[in-house]
Amino acid sequence: MPRILIITNGPLCRNPRPLKEAEALGRAGHDVTVLMVRNHAPSEPYDVELMRAAPFRRESVDLIPGYSANRATLILRRGISWLARKRPPALKLGQSLALGPVSELLKKTRTLPADLTIVHNEAAHWVGAQLLATGRRVAADIEDWHSEDLLPGTRFRRPLKLIRSVESLLLNRAVYTTTTSQALAHALHERYGGKRPEVISNSFPLQETWHGHPNPTPSFFWFSQTLGPGRGLELFLAAWARTSRASRVVLLGEPQGDYGASLLARLPPDKRSQLSFRPLVAPTELPAVIAEHDIGLALEQSFIVNRDLTITNKILQYLNAGLAVVASDTAGQREVLSHAPDAGIIVKLTETTELAGTLDRLLADRDTLARRQAAARRLAEQVYCWEKEAPKLLALVEGALKQT
Repeated sequence: MPRILIITNGPLCRNPRPLKEAEALGRAGHDVTVLMVRNHAPSEPYDVELMRAAPFRRESVDLIPGYSANRATLILRRGISWLARKRPPALKLGQSLALGPVSELLKKTRTLPADLTIVHNEAAHWVGAQLLATGRRVAADIEDWHSEDLLPGTRFRRPLKLIRSVESLLLNRAVYTTTTSQALAHALHERYGGKRPEVISNSFPLQETWHGHPNPTPSFFWFSQTLGPGRGLELFLAAWARTSRASRVVLLGEPQGDYGASLLARLPPDKRSQLSFRPLVAPTELPAVIAEHDIGLALEQSFIVNRDLTITNKILQYLNAGLAVVASDTAGQREVLSHAPDAGIIVKLTETTELAGTLDRLLADRDTLARRQAAARRLAEQVYCWEKEAPKLLALVEGALKQT
């Protein structure tokens, strides 16, 4: 069987694209190994559960105690990574280390022979660039445009020149590249040339549990691994605080510090009891949790280039669960709703008064809300589901394996 190595910088349960890829390729008869980074202790039980019936193997670089690395090694690795991230921007020394445990990943990769290596995320992209120099067959998934991501204050110490050189190399020399939207594929091709990336959406297998009618008190739902600033929540809540129709807002994620309390403090007293927080749940439980709600919030910030162009898994999971969508005005989200405008509403987050009125009208007309929910589910069934995407991936891999 062809040997395929997939590399990602993090736990499987927090990286659905490489997980879906590994499952699809393993079930298609390939000999698949996933090399991941064990760096988040709460995720390990979920990863163990995922592996029980997985059609692939798992290898790891360990950054938490209790596994292959001893405590002294872990402290050294963390210290080096911290220094690399804090270095002056002009200092070239250690730039690659700011991307994550790149040396450890590369060392481990060299012990895992493969006919095709598929790299995901920044650290793995850097590893892929090194492998190309040795003649190894490499494909790259560019789920996010890393050199054009994050808030300006966060980007200051990022090794952007290095990241751009890696992106350029992968787009010009990898056997194939994939990304999440036509908008992002076009922008990457315009910037770097090379082969235009193929589009594999962030969709999921069609779920059985999906919402088909509004709750007595409609609920807005938002989720992410991290609950923190820069996600559009502050702007949405400023508008929601002005709505007159009854509704709830539920936010799911791992909060940063006292961020949840800061959101509550922004609301008038009568709205605070209608905002609630849920902790992270197992990936297998998330679809059913989403389906409890009525309207999914896709609040990407368009001034961040990557967030403007990509299509996240968030909006596609809302469609799968049959939620109507309130989506910020980004190129990626316009691309999704262009297939079925009735599935959601594109809004400008900065127009607080206008947005409040739009939300009230959506909440007031229950029949229209139900029709939007049904349209969302149809869009998932007809366009944005993994059943449509997996064959594209398998064809790309088969083609890559035939290249000399």
